[in-house]
Amino acid sequence: MSRLYVGPMRELLAEMAVGELSPGDDLAHETDLVERFGVSRGVVREFIRALEERGMIAVKHGRGATVLPTDQWDVLDPEVLGAMLVASRADELVGEALECQRLLEVQAAGLAAERARPDDLDALTEALGRMAAEAPKAARTPRADQRYHEANLDFHRALVRASGNRALARMSAPLHRALMTVAGERSRTTDVKRQRAEHRKIVSAIAEGDADAARVAMTKHLAAEARSLRRGVRTR
Repeated sequence: MSRLYVGPMRELLAEMAVGELSPGDDLAHETDLVERFGVSRGVVREFIRALEERGMIAVKHGRGATVLPTDQWDVLDPEVLGAMLVASRADELVGEALECQRLLEVQAAGLAAERARPDDLDALTEALGRMAAEAPKAARTPRADQRYHEANLDFHRALVRASGNRALARMSAPLHRALMTVAGERSRTTDVKRQRAEHRKIVSAIAEGDADAARVAMTKHLAAEARSLRRGVRTR
């Protein structure tokens, strides 16, 4: 598949996210989109299909494409989420993602304390080590900041895997990708010292097999993360 469709798709995503194209509106006809974006019919069909796969539009043969309501959008898709972060619904959307993370990961932490194997603890410790290595540079360079956030989310992925529940790990994967998008959009003011200290408490509780302590530590950590992410989104 050609990558030429990505630019036009993102432009239409942005128009939908800010309400320039509202639910129920018809997308321009294929020939008009060819002229607008200066691409071939094949590329137009690719980005129309990409929008359809993300729940943004409905395509009916002979009638063209119509914008769908936001409750049908795949808000965990990084492209959709990235577009919505610039819209007025950004704070609400981030709140929903964080609520979902709390529902999944607090219980995952408790299960990890009961089920984690040595290699699970190794993966958690390795992610913490990478966070520690990038923390001194994260506030100064965008690339180090990105690596820090990647290590942070790797920690959360490892924690869910340590729960021993494969379905839970699959459910969490798109959420983690979405949160990585949010982390990449916020300003580089994360309290890395606070974040790493909370992670260490979580790992300690899991290593000790204390499910209650693991859930408490994760609850406190996610509450602090929610405040940090909301501040970052609001100050972009």
